[in-house]
Amino acid sequence: MENLTSAISVQVDTRDKEIANDILKSLGLNMSTFVNMAIKQLLYTNGLPFEVKNPVNDNIITENINTTSNISNKIKEKSVKTYNNINTMPNLVEFMNNN
Repeated sequence: MENLTSAISVQVDTRDKEIANDILKSLGLNMSTFVNMAIKQLLYTNGLPFEVKNPVNDNIITENINTTSNISNKIKEKSVKTYNNINTMPNLVEFMNNN
């Protein structure tokens, strides 16, 4: 069976391409070999061969977890006033103005 190839053209940031080429060169690879390796790994894993996440959102999630944890701890320590139902809570606007 004949081994057919197909060309891929992509647009990338010029500086990113230069840095990537330098890294690949230091590894004894070129961009074409790297892209072929990445595609083979994509096929092998049936998904992305690396974790994809948004570090900004990750930081926000961590901050929210910490805030929630702090609030939970304050409630457990009884260092904040809690209410059993909404009718016993002060008016929110009034509360915000006084605190």
